[in-house]
Amino acid sequence: MRSIQWQKLPISLTELCLDTTLRCGQSFRWRKSEDSIWSCALHDRIFSLRQDSTHLHYKATFPDTILAPPSPPSSAPPSNAGFPADDDTEALVHHYLNLGPNLTELYEQWSTADTNFKKKAPKFTGVRILKQDAWEALVGFICSSNNNIIRISQMMEKLCTHYGPLIGHLGSKPYHAMPPPSALTDPSVETHLRHLGFGYRAKYLHQTALIISQQHDESWLNSLRNPESPILGTKISSAGEMLPGGREGYQKAHEELLALQGVGPKVADCVCLMGLGWGEAVPVDTHVWQIAQRDYRFGKGKHSSLTKATYDAVGDKFRGLWGKEAGWAHSVLFTADLRAFSERLSAKVEVMRTKKEEGVLTETQVKAEVLRPVSVKREFEEDEKLAVKLEEVKMKRTVKRRRKT
Repeated sequence: MRSIQWQKLPISLTELCLDTTLRCGQSFRWRKSEDSIWSCALHDRIFSLRQDSTHLHYKATFPDTILAPPSPPSSAPPSNAGFPADDDTEALVHHYLNLGPNLTELYEQWSTADTNFKKKAPKFTGVRILKQDAWEALVGFICSSNNNIIRISQMMEKLCTHYGPLIGHLGSKPYHAMPPPSALTDPSVETHLRHLGFGYRAKYLHQTALIISQQHDESWLNSLRNPESPILGTKISSAGEMLPGGREGYQKAHEELLALQGVGPKVADCVCLMGLGWGEAVPVDTHVWQIAQRDYRFGKGKHSSLTKATYDAVGDKFRGLWGKEAGWAHSVLFTADLRAFSERLSAKVEVMRTKKEEGVLTETQVKAEVLRPVSVKREFEEDEKLAVKLEEVKMKRTVKRRRKT
C-alpha cells in the first residue's frame, strides 16, 4: 500500500459538513474511525477524509495490485493500480463531494422561496448531495427497502467483502470496492445473499444485476445521468428546459429505472437524485409525506393519502418552490427533521400543587416528559428514522402539615 500525504482544501462547515453529509442516508459505505476520520474504497484507492472548521483534509491510499475476491462469487480479474503518475485524488474529492455549487447562495435562494426552509435550515448547513456511482446508489437503495441505515451499511459491507475486489487495509481493516453487476449474475448469488441476511432483497439484487448485464451495455446507467452533472472528465451539456414534473431526461431516467427489480418510485427517485445527478428528483416516503402534511398543507381533499397522484403532487410542489435542485433542498429539510430528534433531547418538568380546602394534606404532583430517540424502520430508502417516545412519569409526594390554629 502506498499513501499520499494529507492534503487540504479550504472550505467552511457552512459549505460542507462531512458528519452530516456522509451519514444522512445517501451513501452507506463510509466508515468513521475513533479519531474522526472517514474512509471508503472508491476509484481503486482508499479515500480518507477529516474536517476542521476551516479545511477539508484528504488523502488516498493506493494498492500495489487490486485483488479479486475468492471464487466462485466473482469472476472480476485483478487489475494493476499502483501509485498514479498524475494523482487525480483532489479532482475526485472535489467531484465526489460536489463542491462546485456555492451552498451558501443555494440556501439563501431556497430560504427566499420558502419560509419553512428559512426557519429550519440554518442549523443544518453544509449538507451536500454526493456525486455517487450510479450502480452503487442503485444497490444501496434496493437494500434500503424496509430497512434502517445500520443494516443497510452492514449489507453493503457484506456485499463488497464477498463479491468486490480487495483494495487494501487501513490497519487491520480491509476495504473492498463495489462489485460490478457482472459479479452478481451467478445463479448461486441469490441463495448466498439470503444466507448473508439480505432477505427478499437478494432476489432483487441478483435479478437487477442480470438485467443490467444481459440487456444493457456497461454505459447504460451513466447514459441516464444528468448531462449537467456528468461523470468526471466528461463535458457538461444542457439538460433542457425545467418542467413542473422535472426535465425530460429526469423523467426518462425515472421511467427506465422502474423496469428493474426492487425499484419503485421512491427508489428510482433516490437513484436519480443521488446517483444520476438529477437534482429535481424528490423521493417521497411516509416521513417526507408527514413533512408535506405538517408544513405544506397536504393531507386534505384529493391528497388526503399518499397515492401515486399525491406522490407526484408533493414532488411538483417542491420543484415549484426550489427549482431544479428541489431534491437537494428537500434533503436538507429531511435531515433537519430527523436530527432534531436525535440531537435535541429535552426534558420538561411541570409541577402542579393542589391543596385540599380543609384538611392537613398537601399533594404535590410532578409530571416529567422525557424525549428519547427511538429507531424505527423507514421507507425512504431507507435511512434510519428517529421517532420520539414520550414517557410520562408521575410522582406523588404527600407532606403532612399542621393545621394552623
